[in-house]
Amino acid sequence: MAESNTEAMIVFCSFPDSETACAIADTLVKEQLAACVQISAPMTSVYRWQGEICHESEVAMQLKCSAAVYSALAQRLVALHPYEVPELLAVTATAGLPAYLDWIKDNTK
Repeated sequence: MAESNTEAMIVFCSFPDSETACAIADTLVKEQLAACVQISAPMTSVYRWQGEICHESEVAMQLKCSAAVYSALAQRLVALHPYEVPELLAVTATAGLPAYLDWIKDNTK
């Protein structure tokens, strides 16, 4: 049931709160830059920023998109994001249910 060499991508990003994440998720799905967005419960992120160790409550977002729209998705996400340097990591899906992969492709343009 798995298909390899897909054109689907999974994009990871974090946000300061659920409201911001939901608003941006709505925009990205409406604009067909993401087929699906999942927003997690709050988590604690520990990182170094401007020489200081920070502990912040954030929510994680996973977006599913086609590789063809990734560049546009990344540009739009950075433009909408409230952070100076938002987390933006993307990986290519190496396999998946063919019907789901087709659905991602059909819902991102």
